[in-house]
This record gives sequence, C-alpha cells and structure tokens, in this order.
Amino acid sequence: MRRVEVRPYDEKWIDLFEEEKKKLSSLFQSQLVAIHHIGSTSVSGLSAKPVIDILPVVKEIGRVDGYNENMRALGYEARGENGLPGRRFFLKGGEDRTHHVHVFEQGNDEITRHLAFRDYLRNHPSDRNQYARVKRELAERYPYDIESYIEGKNQLVSVIQTKALEWFNKDG
Repeated sequence: MRRVEVRPYDEKWIDLFEEEKKKLSSLFQSQLVAIHHIGSTSVSGLSAKPVIDILPVVKEIGRVDGYNENMRALGYEARGENGLPGRRFFLKGGEDRTHHVHVFEQGNDEITRHLAFRDYLRNHPSDRNQYARVKRELAERYPYDIESYIEGKNQLVSVIQTKALEWFNKDG
C-alpha cells in the first residue's frame, strides 16, 4: 500500500529532475520540443510528495507509444493516456514512486495549465503556503488513502488553477 507522504521542499529535487531530463532528452531526441519540471517538486519552498513530475513536449503524441520499451529500460511503466486524452503517462518506482512523466504533444492545453500552475505558485507565496498547509494536513489525515488526499485538495487546486490561468494569460 502506497503511503501518502508530504515532505518539506528539498533542493535535491532539482538535481533529480535534471538527471532524468538528460535521459529523456536522449531517448526522445528529434521528437522532443521541450521538457519541463512541473508539479510541487518544481516550486521552491513548496512541501510535496517526493515524486518528480516531468512534462516532455513532443511533436507527435502518437509516436510516443513506440518508446515504451525504451522507457521500460529506464525503469518506467507505461500507462497510456491514464485517464487524460492526449497524454502518455509513465511512472517509475512502483508503489514507492520516484518519477511521473506526462508527455503531451505541442499545442495541447494541458501544457499551459501545468506551466501556469507552477509559475503562479512560484510567484505567489501566500497561495503556495496555503497549498502546502492543505497538503500536509491531508497527508496526515489520509496516510494510506491517496484518493481521499487528492479529492481533499481538488477544490483548492481548482481555485488556484483558475487564478493561475488568469495570471498566466495576462502576464505570462
């Protein structure tokens, strides 16, 4: 059973992202348009589950399935769209996850949503701190119930996401 653990921000998350970015860049090569560190581990000062979220942007999402074996060789499990049309999702570490890779084709609106959320939290410490507090409280309340943890933060995520997209479209 996976434990929901939220830790204080750790500078090593940047290095873990950079290490994986090199591997993924080498793997996807000419398909790769960009690769971003997203999620809570990408926001300095934000408490997070210690899972590095990575967003590669590719030219053609349909070609990503052809990389499944290479991703497996890097320790990833391919999960297809995993509930989000237009995405290819990979996880590393099984029950003790270390990385999530969310691959999208250039132009997909999900890219903007993820980057806006990240950048907004980087620039709005009061919302970042409120989000961290809620995540810590939920992790304590639901240490072995990831669904309740996620559901518990959904309302706040939705509010922040709306503010983030408005801010990003105005200032980003």
